[in-house]
Amino acid sequence: MSASADIGPSGLADSVRTRLFVALQYLLPQHFLSRVVRAITRVRTPLVREPLIRAFDDRFHPDMSDAELSDPLSYASFNAFFTRGLVPGARPIDPDPGSLVSPVDGTVSQIGRLDGSWLVQAKGRAYTLESLLAADLSWAQHFKAGAFATFYLAPFNYHRIHMPLSGRLRAAWYVPGRLFSVDAATTASVPALFARNERVVCVFGQETLAFALVLVGALFVGSIETVWHGEVTPRSLRHGAELPLDESRAPLELEKGAELGRFNMGSTVILLLPQGRSEWLRPLAPGSGVRVGQALVRLT
Repeated sequence: MSASADIGPSGLADSVRTRLFVALQYLLPQHFLSRVVRAITRVRTPLVREPLIRAFDDRFHPDMSDAELSDPLSYASFNAFFTRGLVPGARPIDPDPGSLVSPVDGTVSQIGRLDGSWLVQAKGRAYTLESLLAADLSWAQHFKAGAFATFYLAPFNYHRIHMPLSGRLRAAWYVPGRLFSVDAATTASVPALFARNERVVCVFGQETLAFALVLVGALFVGSIETVWHGEVTPRSLRHGAELPLDESRAPLELEKGAELGRFNMGSTVILLLPQGRSEWLRPLAPGSGVRVGQALVRLT
């Protein structure tokens, strides 16, 4: 029996649509489109703002029960609605000093141990730690054969990023790149996607433990912020750049659970941990849902 017969007509049609969508992304002016979306989502005029919010709410049904403002139309712009804050206590932070918690609300895309320098992107696809970190390869040595988790933030998720552990910002840099979608179909199709997309890397230290968060941009997600640097992307000149360790906006030392940044649309966060310092808590696996403050790792 042929592969197409095994898949069936509807499955074959979905496969063709996926291939076309992925192929189209290679041709799209990704950064230009992301800048257009960025501008539109910041319009405060009700004639633009309200239809955008209503359409999003009808399609994705975000949970507004724990939002600071529960009425979607009460936000000044679509972006303010999308990056909404939560009421105090909405995300309890696991108090155990030996636990590392989820930095985001989202879904575990991949989780496990690095095979030397290799991280799993999707079934049958992997990429290297060196290609992910790109600008500062000295840090790659800290995370070889360590642990990693990739978190996907869907459009309906809460889009602020929090500290998984108390720590001090020790290094941060911007890596230029493409803006492919990070949905499951594209992640399974585009080689080394997370090492190709634009991203911001933040490395932290907590006593003798170093850990890193990689904030990966995506199609229509051309704006990544941190509390220290403000809006890092989009950039007029897309060259790799070291980001300053400047306390004028926020202290470099942040407590576990403190906000460290946000996506101004949804995307992906990759957590990196050194070898022999952590143990994943079960039943974490690809497809597991996570929330900010939920214990993910027992530190050893």
